This record gives sequence, structure tokens and C-alpha cells, in this order.
Amino acid sequence: MAGRINDEDVKAVRDAVPIDAVVSEYLQLRNAGGGNLKGLCPFHDEKSPSFQVSPSKGLFHCFGCQEGGDTITFVMKIDHLTFSEAVERLAGQAGITLRYEEGGYNPSHQRGERIRLVEAHKIAAQWYAEQLATSPEADTGRAFLAERGFDQAAAEHFGVGYSPQGWDHLTRFLRGKGFSDKELLLSGLSQEGRRGPIDRFRGRLMWPIRDIGGDVVGFGARKLYEADNGPKYLNTPDTAIYKKSQVLYGIDLAKKDIAKASRAVVVEGYTDVMACHLAGVTTAIATCGTAFGGDHIKILRRLLMDNGSARVIFTFDGDAAGQKAALRAFEDDQKFAAETYIAIAPDGMDPCDLRLAKGDDAVADLVEPRTPLFEFALRQIVARYDLDTPAGRAAALDEAAPVVARIKNSGAQHEVAVQLAGMLGILDTQFVVKRVAQLARWARERGGKGPAPDRSQRGGGDGPQRYAPRAQAAPRGPALNLRNPVFATERELLKLALQRPELVSPAFDAYGVDEFTAPPYAAVREAILEAGGAESGVHDPQGYLVRVREAAPDDTVRAMVTELAVEAIMLHRGVKDVDEVYAGAQLVTVRRRAVERRIRDITGRLTRLSGHGDPAELAAVQNELWVLQQYDQNLREHGAAAL
Repeated sequence: MAGRINDEDVKAVRDAVPIDAVVSEYLQLRNAGGGNLKGLCPFHDEKSPSFQVSPSKGLFHCFGCQEGGDTITFVMKIDHLTFSEAVERLAGQAGITLRYEEGGYNPSHQRGERIRLVEAHKIAAQWYAEQLATSPEADTGRAFLAERGFDQAAAEHFGVGYSPQGWDHLTRFLRGKGFSDKELLLSGLSQEGRRGPIDRFRGRLMWPIRDIGGDVVGFGARKLYEADNGPKYLNTPDTAIYKKSQVLYGIDLAKKDIAKASRAVVVEGYTDVMACHLAGVTTAIATCGTAFGGDHIKILRRLLMDNGSARVIFTFDGDAAGQKAALRAFEDDQKFAAETYIAIAPDGMDPCDLRLAKGDDAVADLVEPRTPLFEFALRQIVARYDLDTPAGRAAALDEAAPVVARIKNSGAQHEVAVQLAGMLGILDTQFVVKRVAQLARWARERGGKGPAPDRSQRGGGDGPQRYAPRAQAAPRGPALNLRNPVFATERELLKLALQRPELVSPAFDAYGVDEFTAPPYAAVREAILEAGGAESGVHDPQGYLVRVREAAPDDTVRAMVTELAVEAIMLHRGVKDVDEVYAGAQLVTVRRRAVERRIRDITGRLTRLSGHGDPAELAAVQNELWVLQQYDQNLREHGAAAL
């Protein structure tokens, strides 16, 4: 069993790897003000960015789904790693050697399963690449690439390799590197043979498939020999680190340019990605043996920031299979805020063939936006009907109108509805426009989900029935009415204590937990107390936040700590800066309200004691009331100086 990683090393990893550098490997970040960055949350679907990163504090928080934490937490959540695995990965990036409390320095048998599988793939990719470059047997693979316009430099850039035809060359090599048979089978690099594990890929050209972070997680293998009875392309099976519906080939190379240009080009194969990149289209990516779907969209949306100016261009073969793929892609079109287009090369050539036939400029020209994907889908639908008959035109309208209703821009929707009327030969243009508008309205009233109701659901033709709004996810922790000024001020004071402890120390540390009336805020105050108080954060801000999060009693409070540490401080009207004056005002407001609550309690007690209470007790209560009233007056007159 792996030993516990030394606490000092964990802290060193947190300090060495900036959280914004790690997060930006997975999504595009933009300035959010106040030193924070924002982007589309990778943990839930959203249209506008509510995911914020605070580089100075080393924390992230999503104000939509409430996920939050530090760099290690982010890596754990995004790549489904254990704590140790996440620390090990980040330590490897930072060049930090980890110490383990129960036995030495980072021995291989102590590595997490995912880390081991990724390491096996990394070594396998290097070995396959060496085989392609040096093995006489790989002549067939080199010839295959050369015929398609790829030299050795191109192969090295994309990490292309070759798997020998023998039964267990890679298996034996990885055993020699210390990997167990169990690990080789779990990785998908080997499979069970009659006498033990054998290589899964044999006699094939190998493309390493990397995740968005750059780790090799699988392979795409192309058949080279007629004697090979397997499929033309063979991919790694789903494993703990590889899910074909969640990876895009080339994303590691393309992600920065996709984010920079707000544009992505989706092609169909590995060689098409290579051809595009070598032709200067460095935003090209491809799916890995599966149709383009929802999980792929999530990856692209995070990189594109999914704004209306973004472009996604699909390239498909002009044959029936390519047209079918394009229509499948259109089914998910509404999940993008980006505009989607389709590009079909002349003579049905894919980008690889086009580059060979007409050169790099032809490939670059191909992927310039030409035909909107919805227009292509409409033409495919209309072509299936006999438009010379009224019945054919009506049937085509029934299928095509919902497609037009999906168009996000209302002005474009109206214009395309007019075009559809012309395509169908329907002279009454307004009839088509109204039909599309009606379908779009029904879709909105259903929250954008599902088809419009059929006639049995439309209330006898008097318009759509009113649908109940979609159920929202239950909020974490007790509901807080932030319009309540008490809660709002407590929240601001806690944000100051976490983000700017130098402005509220040492006064804040004298505040009792009971001075915070919202239970979640009281719990956060308790966690700050357990972590050594706000004053301890003046000289070590990041270590202080780590301690506060660790002191939280549960994930709900921990999430609240992260949220308050990342959320922007809300300045009141007329206030320009977060300074000692502003902080003092929050301290005074929270303290005065606590004093006022105590005064009310004591006043009630005096009422109960009047007439029949013990004289000594009555005098003591009257004295306490007088002291509190004097303190409240001083706070009112002198502000923070009276604390």
C-alpha cells in the first residue's frame, strides 16, 4: 500500500504549479476583473462563464454548480484521480521528487493506477515511434505515410509509430520496465492470449491519442497487411483512462489555436488531422472511431468560450456516409453557441487526399466557412421528397420546419424560413414563417428540450399547453436570502477575512462564531478559527486558505470557503477601493448588529425580572445593558476605532 505523501512536498507542489496554468490546459480563461479569471465550467454545461479562478489564492470556484478547490482538487475532479495520483502528476510536471512517510521516494509500486496506465502508454508510444523510425519491418508503414505525403519529420511531430507483427514484443518490453500483466491488460495495450498476455496491436501503423492535458491515453491502429483479419482501424478499448466518446485526436496540439482563433475544424481521420496541421490549419481535430457527440461538444465549448463569434467547421466526405455523419452532427448543433458550418471537398476528397492532389492552399481554402450546417441539413431533407405534389411539399415542410426553428439567431431564423418556402415551392411565404415561429416558441416553452408537442398536447389547437419549468438542481447547504443585509454584510466580512486578512486583523479574530447569524457563515467562521485565525493568513495567504479548507467539517462548508475566497468583493456605491476604511465598515456593521441583538435579549430579560426579580441580578443585568449601549454608541460615533 502506498505511503502517505509528505505534507511539505504536497505544499511544495501546490506552490510550484500555478492553478491558472493547469486550468488553462482544459478550458479558455479570460479576465474576470479583480485579478480573477473566468471560463465555462468543465464540470457542468453552461452557456455563460460562471467558473472563476483566482491565481493569487490558488483556488477555483464555479458559482453555477458550486464545485471548487485548489490545484490538486481540480486535477482530481477533471481527470478522476485520487489525491495521491493528482499530487504525483503535478509533481512530475514541476520536477518535484515526492517523499512518502512509510518508505522512501516514489517507488513504482506505490504509484496510483491511473498514473501507471498513463506511464505505460507514454513508454509504449515512444517504443512504437522508435520502431517506425528504425525497424526494417516498418518499411511498409513508412511507405504508407510517404504515399500520403508524410515524411519522417511529420511522423515524429504527431508521434506516429509502428507495432511489430510478433505476438508479444511490446508486452515483453513493458514487463522489462516493471509493469505487471494486470496493468498491461487494464491499459488495453495487451490482451489475453492462450498462454498469457499478448500485444493487442500487431503489424499496424500507430497513432497515439492524447487527452487535452497531453497524456497518451490510447492508440488508433491502421491495418497494413492483407493477412490481418482485423478491422481497417482498431482503437484502444474503453479503459480507466480512455473513453472514445470523450477524446478528440489532435486536441493537445490544436487547443491553444482553437482558443486563440475561436475556431475549430472537425475532420474524420488521423491522416486528415495531420494534413490540415501541415497545411497550416492548426485548429483541426478528429473523433476516434465514433460519431461526433455531446462529450466532444463539451470539450470544444470550453476552448471556444462558446460565444456567438466562434466557428466550428465540419469536413465530411461527399458520399452517403459523409452526409449521414453531417446530419448526425447537426442533431447536436443547438448545443453550441458557436456558428456551425460544413465543408465538402470537390470530388468528395478528404483533406489528406486534397493536400496530395492540390496542395496545402487547397486544404486551407476548403475549411473556410462555406455552407451553414443547418442549410446543408435542409437541402438533404428536401431532396428526399417529391415537391411536385402538395402532399410531398407538406411532408417536407413538416420535417424541415423544426430544423429552421432550431436556428438560434431570430433574424436568421426568419430569413431561412423565407428561403425554405422558396426551396419547397410554397408561394405563401408567411405561412412557412409562422409555422417556424410557432415551433420555435414551443421549443422555448419546453426549455429548449425535446420536440414540440403534438396536436393531442396543444389544447385543441388553441396554442401550446403551459409546461412546468424544469426542475433545478437542489442548492447545497441552507438557502440564503442575500437580499437580507445581515447575511450580505456577514458574507462580505468573511470574504475580506479570507481574501484580505491584513485589512481585518487582528480585530476579526476577536469575533465570536455567534456573531454570524447564517449557519453556513458561522461554520466558515469556525473553520477560520480552527485554522489559526485570519491573522495567520497575513504572511502566508495560500497556506492559510489551505488550512481553512482542511478545517472545514464537511464538503458543503469547504465549498463555501472556496466560494468566498474566490468571489469578488462587492463595493458599495461611492466606494472605489477595498481598503482599511471599507473593511472597518464591515467589521463595525457586523459587530453593531451583534450588539443590538444582545441589547434586545437583555431588554427582554429586564422586563421579565421587573417587579419580582432578585435585586442583585436585576442590577447586574441593568449594568450589562448600560455597558452595551455605551459600546454601541462608541461604534456608531467612532467606527472601527472603537472595536
